Amino acid sequence: MDLKKQPISTVEWVDRNTLKANDYNPNKMPKTEMNLLKVSIMEDGWTQPIVARPDGEIVDGFHRWSTSADPEVSALTGGLVPVVRITEIDPAQQRMATIRHNRARGNHYVLSMADIVNELVRDMNIDPDDLKKRLGMEREEVIRMLDRGSMVERGGTEDFKQAWVPVVKEKAKKK
Repeated sequence: MDLKKQPISTVEWVDRNTLKANDYNPNKMPKTEMNLLKVSIMEDGWTQPIVARPDGEIVDGFHRWSTSADPEVSALTGGLVPVVRITEIDPAQQRMATIRHNRARGNHYVLSMADIVNELVRDMNIDPDDLKKRLGMEREEVIRMLDRGSMVERGGTEDFKQAWVPVVKEKAKKK
């Protein structure tokens, strides 16, 4: 076992301008998530390096790299970004690595997210408006997440149940 051969063992801090985007990345990020990425870096710091070839072409981390151009993000590290290099990689392997990195991040499940939002607001006293800002959520989304458990309780009342009982109509008699 040689941990020194693992890219993560050699994180470098480099000037963001020494890196360049690739021309094939299929991953697109909406503006809301880009804003959330900035909040993440500003609050948590750099937790993931950018993955690049030795020549500086980005394999993974294009959005982190793009966000690093923001003046506030840049000021955190004097314009430097964390990078790990994948050294022996041909163009086909590079493209597959980009896709693997993009797809390996998993899915975000709504019900689990609702449980966390409820815990943050009700048990940890995080203000919903602060949560909205810090998680890049819309007000309605926070309300729906907080409402997760209450939907079941409301659905159990007699008045509410009536809305869900199908009305059976007698078939018209044939003449």
